[in-house]
Amino acid sequence: MKYRLVIILLMFMFVGSAGYAQTFRDSNNMQLGKVESDGTVRNANNIRLGKIFEDGTIRDNNNMRLGTIEKDGTIRDRNNMRLGTVSSDGTVRDNNNMRLGTISSDGTIRDNNNMKIGTAIGINTKYAAVLLFFNFF
Repeated sequence: MKYRLVIILLMFMFVGSAGYAQTFRDSNNMQLGKVESDGTVRNANNIRLGKIFEDGTIRDNNNMRLGTIEKDGTIRDRNNMRLGTVSSDGTVRDNNNMRLGTISSDGTIRDNNNMKIGTAIGINTKYAAVLLFFNFF
């Protein structure tokens, strides 16, 4: 489950567009949450969970620093430990460089067995990964 969330977070981050909220959905098309144009993360009930800042800092709703997403797609926790990466082609890998899944250009999120586990259409892939790694949903 944790890896699925990571993949979803990565998806949010690479496909994002400014101007409107981008919705994240599971494999049954149920809304899990959304990322607003300013990086605010909300759950399916529209409750604010945290925020992904332009500099890559990730904070929860209590303004506690959860970690960072670097420009190269590396995701780090609050102690600067590497959790994983998302590459420019949408491949998501864990800390041991094991492939967890992919986020395609159309927003489809697939696990390592190529099973569709969700969608993040219009969501920045890096944001999607962050949501997963830090269990926002």
